[in-house]
Amino acid sequence: METGNKISLASEYFNKAYDLHLKGKIDGAIKNYKLSIELYPTAKAHTYLGWAYSLRGNFEEAIEECRVAIELDPDYGNPYNDIGSYLINLKRFDEAIDWLEKALEINDYETKHYPLYNLGRIYERKGEWGAAMKYYAEAIKINPDYEIAKNALIRLTAMMN
Repeated sequence: METGNKISLASEYFNKAYDLHLKGKIDGAIKNYKLSIELYPTAKAHTYLGWAYSLRGNFEEAIEECRVAIELDPDYGNPYNDIGSYLINLKRFDEAIDWLEKALEINDYETKHYPLYNLGRIYERKGEWGAAMKYYAEAIKINPDYEIAKNALIRLTAMMN
């Protein structure tokens, strides 16, 4: 199959996977992400496959997909944050901090409020509320509509009063 056709078909499988993913049809999403990757592997497809695995509780597989994504495109910020998020779920906080800080170093990454929020989650769990509040506030500064960070900051502020 010609490269242009492979890319086009891979894109179709990815779009189908993403649509299924958003509808909660995770098994179908996983199947289609894999088909997309077989035709034309991209960092985005591996990252989203990892996300689908994480929704099944398969955090180690999710992390591995994100590692592949980083190998394909080290400048794609999402997999760094996602690895950090999965490590939080595995209660491996210190490892998670390293990945989340790497996400913040990526220049071409538009959703830095996610790793900031995740860093806040870690520091809150560690009982370092001042640091947690700082990260939640930074996330809100970048994205004033980020309700999860707003709620976390309000909750933590209330707990300190």
